[in-house]
Amino acid sequence: MKRRDFTVRLAGAAFAATAQAAAPPVEGQQYVRLSTPLPVTLPPGKKVELIEFFWYECPHCFEFEPMLEAWLRKLPEDVYFHRVPVGFTARHQITQKLYYALLDMDQAEALHKKIFNAIHVQNQRLLSVDDMAAFVAANGADAARFRALYDSFQVSTQASKATRLADDYKIDGVPALGIQGRYYTSGALAGTYARTLETAGWLIARSR
Repeated sequence: MKRRDFTVRLAGAAFAATAQAAAPPVEGQQYVRLSTPLPVTLPPGKKVELIEFFWYECPHCFEFEPMLEAWLRKLPEDVYFHRVPVGFTARHQITQKLYYALLDMDQAEALHKKIFNAIHVQNQRLLSVDDMAAFVAANGADAARFRALYDSFQVSTQASKATRLADDYKIDGVPALGIQGRYYTSGALAGTYARTLETAGWLIARSR
């Protein structure tokens, strides 16, 4: 067994043990199993997909983010994590496109927390391209490129795919976590954010 493989297995075992320390979650209560599993495409070396469905203007997503970030630092290396902004309404789609424009600029992770803070701490309104471009420029990124990308075909396509994925997962509120195209859990289902993460960890282990 290669040393890296052994390390990944140890990390996965420890993560699973932590996830199962509490009583096992109950299907239909703490999590939902999709009636039809969704196709999952994983990068090389990854075995389980984990998705965070979120909306930048959601106060619950803002509260959840620090706990999620701390939890992700302990995630086994074979878990592929990525974020999917929801597009429930036209209002949701504004910052959905903001995320994908920044993703195409390789700025999404760098500005992710700053966007939450701008909206929920600094009370900034990021509801127009001008508002968002000003925010992007103030944080050292290319505002002109952002403007070009925001209404581009590629960003619109990514946003449409994100909306379809949330629909396929039957997501009706955020924050929510999707696991391996088979399950999802959320604060509304699990009861607390801590229990949401415990449930997600248990489902990751189960998906293996």
